[in-house]
Amino acid sequence: MRQSSLFTKTLRDSPKDEVSINARLLIRGGFISKVMAGVYECMPLGLRVLNSINAIIREEMNAIGAEELHMSVLQNKDTWMKSGRWSAAKEVMYQFQDPGGRDIGLGWTHEEPLTAVAKHFISSYKDLPKAVYQIQTKFRNEPRAKSGMLRGREFLMKDLYSFHADEEDLNRYYEIVARAYEHIFGRVGLDARRTIAAGGLFSKYSDEFQVLSEVGEDTIFYCTECRYAVNIEVVSDFGLKSVCPECSGALAQGKSIEVGNIFKLGTAFSEAFDLTYVTGNGDKRPVIMASYGIGPGRVMGAVVEMRHDEKGIMWPDSIAPYSAHLIALGKEKSTHDAAEKLYAALQKSSIEVLYDDRDATAGEKFADADLLGIPYRLVVSEKTIKNREVEVKRRNEEKLNMVKLEDIPKLLLNSRFFTYA
Repeated sequence: MRQSSLFTKTLRDSPKDEVSINARLLIRGGFISKVMAGVYECMPLGLRVLNSINAIIREEMNAIGAEELHMSVLQNKDTWMKSGRWSAAKEVMYQFQDPGGRDIGLGWTHEEPLTAVAKHFISSYKDLPKAVYQIQTKFRNEPRAKSGMLRGREFLMKDLYSFHADEEDLNRYYEIVARAYEHIFGRVGLDARRTIAAGGLFSKYSDEFQVLSEVGEDTIFYCTECRYAVNIEVVSDFGLKSVCPECSGALAQGKSIEVGNIFKLGTAFSEAFDLTYVTGNGDKRPVIMASYGIGPGRVMGAVVEMRHDEKGIMWPDSIAPYSAHLIALGKEKSTHDAAEKLYAALQKSSIEVLYDDRDATAGEKFADADLLGIPYRLVVSEKTIKNREVEVKRRNEEKLNMVKLEDIPKLLLNSRFFTYA
């Protein structure tokens, strides 16, 4: 992609109405555009990042046998009345009447409608277990929409739901999903701790995936030696003091960003909707359920919060909008001819590259490269092409390397870009 043709442009100054680092850098870089508090539109660069996050999520969900579907965001009042959550959800759920006087809500989660649908397909033990997920827009009347992509009124959510015949099978799959979540967060460059948390209405405890960060809204106790962590909301249940109950290491307290959660729902929804199955002995039993959520937009915001410096974003290789940022400096024809040939060679090698072909100063191009945070910066100038070389720099490193023009595609193809770094 030629930078001169990008739909968006970078901004020199941060938006005055944003306090969070992720919103300020993503808006300045042209990744997102703000509509109102808690509502952001994803621009082409931001969508490339989101698509990469979603691709990783899909790979991991498909690998554990979950099937993707897509549910309606429009919710019937009658469906939610069966669980008793229509009235209880008024503070969270956007609810309105259509011109025909029907009460409708905008989905902020999908336990109710999916349980209703499952009644058509689950009736026997032979139909279990089942697991389905979607990546879909959700709506939440969020009063604290002030943290950019970390807390929104309209946001993207990956929600997975599983159906089981018994607790043993639920627990088995629950742990499989937990491991898949750890893979997802590792692949997108986040160090997320599985954290014991309150279970709400459905069970005593649930599991959250928390990233330690001073900008986080949660507080967790975590072990400095192992991966043990517990949300401060339930810490009194465990009688924690200063020693980890798992390894006897020292416990510390810190702010954190929640990037995912998993819940054992039990039979709360299956009993409300009469979702049952017949056992091999002919007995009728309620289906046991669980739900599992990840916010891809929140993941993107968390990555920016964790991976930036004073100059801009530092995208991990796996979700960067492009793998390389090619910059041509100066006005010499020979320089631009060399840059054009390299651009063509990278595209031919299926390496996604953003080519800064603009008529701008070197300072402007370097500042934009740092702000956009693409992993590799490739600089072609009159000085470098004298030796048929390109200046190569990783965004998260200070070291500069001179590499032969013809070796650049091979370097990138064999680089860490194609790992989970």
